[in-house]
Amino acid sequence: METFQLSSLHKNGDIMIGGIFEVSYRTVIQELSFTSKPGQWVCEGFDIALFQTAQALVFAVEEINNDTQLLPNVKLGYTLYDNCMRLPVALRGASALTLGMKEDITENCKGPPPVLAIVGDPTSTHSIAISRILSLFQIPMVSYFATCPCLSDKWEYPTFFRTIPSDTFQIKVISAIFKHYGWTWVGIIAADDDYGQSAIKALSEEIKDFACIAFSITIPKINDIDKVRHVTKMIKESSAKVIVVFSPAPDFSTLADEINQQNIIGRQWIASESWSNSYDLFEKYNFSTFGGTLGITIHNGEMPGFQTFLHEVQPTSDPKNNLILQFWETMFDCKFKENTNEQNSTSLLEGKQCTGKEDIKGTKTAYTDVSKLRACYNIYKAVYAIAHALHNLLTCENGNGPFVNKSCADITNMQPWQLLHYLKKVNFTTHIGERVAFDENGDALAIYDIVNWQQSDHGTLKTVTVGFYAESAPAGHELSLKDDDIIWNINTGKIPESVCSKSCQPGTRKATREREPVCCFDCIQCAAGEISTQVDAVECIKCPIEFWSNVGRNECVPKEIEFLSFEDSMGITLTATAASGVCLSVIVLSVFIHYRHTPVVKANNSELSFLLLVSLTLCFLCSLCFIGHPTELTCKLRHILFGISFVLCISCILVKTIVVIMAFKATLPGNNIMKWFGVIQQRSTVFFFTFIQALICIIWLTASPPLPAKNIQYQNSKIIFECDIGSVTGFSCLLGYIGLLTCISFLLAFLARNLPDTFNEAKFITFSMLIFCAVWITFIPAYISSPGKYTVAVEIFAILASSFGLLFAIFAPKCFIILIRPELNTKKALMGRDSEKQI
Repeated sequence: METFQLSSLHKNGDIMIGGIFEVSYRTVIQELSFTSKPGQWVCEGFDIALFQTAQALVFAVEEINNDTQLLPNVKLGYTLYDNCMRLPVALRGASALTLGMKEDITENCKGPPPVLAIVGDPTSTHSIAISRILSLFQIPMVSYFATCPCLSDKWEYPTFFRTIPSDTFQIKVISAIFKHYGWTWVGIIAADDDYGQSAIKALSEEIKDFACIAFSITIPKINDIDKVRHVTKMIKESSAKVIVVFSPAPDFSTLADEINQQNIIGRQWIASESWSNSYDLFEKYNFSTFGGTLGITIHNGEMPGFQTFLHEVQPTSDPKNNLILQFWETMFDCKFKENTNEQNSTSLLEGKQCTGKEDIKGTKTAYTDVSKLRACYNIYKAVYAIAHALHNLLTCENGNGPFVNKSCADITNMQPWQLLHYLKKVNFTTHIGERVAFDENGDALAIYDIVNWQQSDHGTLKTVTVGFYAESAPAGHELSLKDDDIIWNINTGKIPESVCSKSCQPGTRKATREREPVCCFDCIQCAAGEISTQVDAVECIKCPIEFWSNVGRNECVPKEIEFLSFEDSMGITLTATAASGVCLSVIVLSVFIHYRHTPVVKANNSELSFLLLVSLTLCFLCSLCFIGHPTELTCKLRHILFGISFVLCISCILVKTIVVIMAFKATLPGNNIMKWFGVIQQRSTVFFFTFIQALICIIWLTASPPLPAKNIQYQNSKIIFECDIGSVTGFSCLLGYIGLLTCISFLLAFLARNLPDTFNEAKFITFSMLIFCAVWITFIPAYISSPGKYTVAVEIFAILASSFGLLFAIFAPKCFIILIRPELNTKKALMGRDSEKQI
């Protein structure tokens, strides 16, 4: 039986823990043939920075062994292997830790296994494969760098834990950054492995409610230049200015070379945790290419005494600690004599020989740099988590234990599944006050630093912490960023925009474009009467019934209340016209009163003329009730005054017409008809006709009176304040009665138009009734078609026009004779004209 040739670090102890780390980054694979036994894989490319992470485990173990409070009287030991960044090597290391090397294997299977727990592996793909093997043996595995969300599945990986947050939380951080800066159109580049592909899926799901993916590209593991150029072309042609990359730095380096070569600038790069601290690999590029990158990194921790420990490492000839020899040779660029075979002895003579006395303290390398102990601090926490679990296990009291019959674990025959039980419940606080615990998925409490790639004074790249994301922070305050400290990879130096369509401002709504992502849309202005008050509103909201949208469609304002007021020009004009009508009526009345004894006034029935002029004055005055803010009183008065004053006016005209006809009949021999229609009968007739209209008004006001009302149906943007007539029947009866009297008056006057000139008032009455009817017939279509306050204006115009028509048609000729031609205002003149006409 042979053993794997693995690079390792080892120290014996009472309880052993294992480790699988990345130290070398290149592997020489032996050629396979079917004629000889395959050779062992050889790891090359020792990385002193990665060796620092292996030393972090050794440091934590030594610190715990020197602690009198934690695991007293128990010494921890360790065995860790280099996986050379290759899965087959990692699996060999896991097998060796699980089953032991050749010399460790015995036929007696009793006792504890070679290790009770394993720290590592740092990569997700390796951890997935290794964890499936370890779960068969119930051996807990605590990774310090594997972030794949799939590893949180306790059904598939029941023994897996990690001190680094899952990519689920990294995805939340990136999503929170997108939201913070309003980036809704982003590109994703991911490695062709479990880490990259699961990240694409998780990020797509996380941002689907507010952002869209412009493109999603996988970086090939094999350097396919055609594929790389295709990816580069997509980046150049895409309108997305923000690109997030989920990939280890080595996998991304080939694409980064092409991006730099083609001088693709003006992109804001978001670096996942796997390459955000690899800025040293990108220093060869122009700052305009990757400068200003925002990176998600593990929270930086402190490990007091770690730098001193790193300086104290010494080479040893123990083959189980051959990693120290490789480190020493790489650090000081020399070779140990015992580590050289015959084939390269010549090169040794030409090169430098290691003495083991070289001074590490005098070097300044990534190995001795303890300013950014992100991965190391996670390893430190992982070892302490195992130690605290062991401490709780060893301090168990029989009768109070968690196992069968409340028993505790046997210290001499401790099993990994027993440690697994305690590891699930571990809960402690580190020396810097950070709480360490695992949730039901084996994930640690998430906390990330946000770093920004900036240019140092020497022209090199450096990372500056510009914020953090803490899962334990209050809801809505998990992300904290210092925007003023960030350098952006945009020429303007301002926060970049990355949207397919700019946000729709209040007053508009989003309209998705056909066959395009939801983030690509057009902004449509809200319809009249609708508003939107939020940015990127999906739909507009209708304003309440008495409100209307403003010009910007972002606020509902009270609708304009429209009524015919005394202040506007139309109201002033109609008021002045009505006042002039009142004045003319009063003047004519004054003239008639003053000349009441003259033949012209007497011949035209002075009493009815006086009453007619008073009614016309009331007609002019009633039009004023239609102007101004409608109130309950004015709504009632306008129709009552209108109805009664016009009926009084038409009644007077009707009676005058009847009087003219009867007076003509009375001139015939033997006809004494006037005694039946004297002054009393005339007054009674006028009163009777007017009383009927008053009765109609009383019934109307009692049943359903006119009241002020807001008309919101006629015009959407305005409220027309008007008087609702209440009862249509009542209003129809009022108008119908006026129309009936008008028609009778017109008919009688028309029949009496050819009477002698002395009684020719019938002609004027006919003409006045013709004007009256024409005005009100024209009024009907104009009233119906006029909007808002113009409806009332048309009604007032009809009242004024018909009143002026009656005033001028009936009284203008008489005033002309009285005032201009007084010589005709004599009985002789009137009788003479009549006699001449008869001759």
